[in-house]
Amino acid sequence: MSTLTQPPATAPATDPASAPDPYRKPKQGKIKCVVWDLDNTLWDGVLLEDGDVTLRPGVVEHIRRLDGLGILHSIASKNDHDTAVAKLRDFGIEDLFLYPRIGWNAKSESVKQISEKLNLGLDAFAFVDDQDFELAEMEFSLPEVTRVNALDVDTELHRTEFRPRFVSDESAQRRGMYQSQLARDEVEGDFVGTNEEFLASLGMTFTIAPAAREDLQRAEELTIRTNQLNATGRTYSYDELDELRESPDHLLLVATLTDRFGSYGKIGLALVETGQPDWQLHMMLMSCRVMSRGVGSVLLSHIMERAAEAGAGLRADFVETGRNRMMQITYAFSGFREVAREGDRLVLAADLEQIQPLPGYVDVRVTR
Repeated sequence: MSTLTQPPATAPATDPASAPDPYRKPKQGKIKCVVWDLDNTLWDGVLLEDGDVTLRPGVVEHIRRLDGLGILHSIASKNDHDTAVAKLRDFGIEDLFLYPRIGWNAKSESVKQISEKLNLGLDAFAFVDDQDFELAEMEFSLPEVTRVNALDVDTELHRTEFRPRFVSDESAQRRGMYQSQLARDEVEGDFVGTNEEFLASLGMTFTIAPAAREDLQRAEELTIRTNQLNATGRTYSYDELDELRESPDHLLLVATLTDRFGSYGKIGLALVETGQPDWQLHMMLMSCRVMSRGVGSVLLSHIMERAAEAGAGLRADFVETGRNRMMQITYAFSGFREVAREGDRLVLAADLEQIQPLPGYVDVRVTR
């Protein structure tokens, strides 16, 4: 087996000492979900003692502002569940919060459960509370989570971590997409039949097309947000993607997914450098939102077919990030094998004689 000798495609032509690390997630916009306490945080007063609590000035405005930027919200509160939910409903804000955890468990455990439900890494979460004890417990149990004292929200929630570089068309719809997923989960829980029969009942349409300029903000966002189904963990800027989009030697492909509940949005991105004897797949990623939909290899199979049609082989860059094991399994399932390694950076080669057939439960539409 040989070792890697070629740097990643589009490596910046700057002094290596000063060049940004394209494999490091940027600080800006790192927070994807804010988890709120209730008593003396979302509202003034203690619900089970005061009853007549009032919303804290400006807090709901912060929540709605961040929601418009594509940042999700949830709740981790030690409270009586039914009483607290009724109060949220009275205030007309219940729908702003996804997977709220209201009960008597440790709040760190609640955040952990929310993270699992949303399929987001803990480093993408911020936790807001008024009590030093709860903030310290969170720091001890889940140090990756950003902590915000409720007294400081007017300044802290404007920090760089809470400001995405781009607000794409999908950003303002993100909460709605997750709420559609809630509906899917409910239907799946009641569905009688096999998993493949359930997937067929969704009426999924998977679309693959060359990236257009209006796709690039979401494309950059995907490279930053996606961890588990990201083959290299590398981030790409809008300008880099725009240059690659217009390059005659590259294919930049975007995948979208819809079903009878609505759109998942743009959920896949691939960058291929074309050439002979091999095409080189420099980037392959899929949104974690579709992990359970059985479509993780559709875009990869399409690229394999394109390479075979061109009479070329196909090799793929892969970097073991510690979080992308699922993508490594996807490559192995699709017939890729390791042919070169340097540390945690690998090159995988595809067997184009054994391309996986597209699943029958999804309608795949391709634009070239």
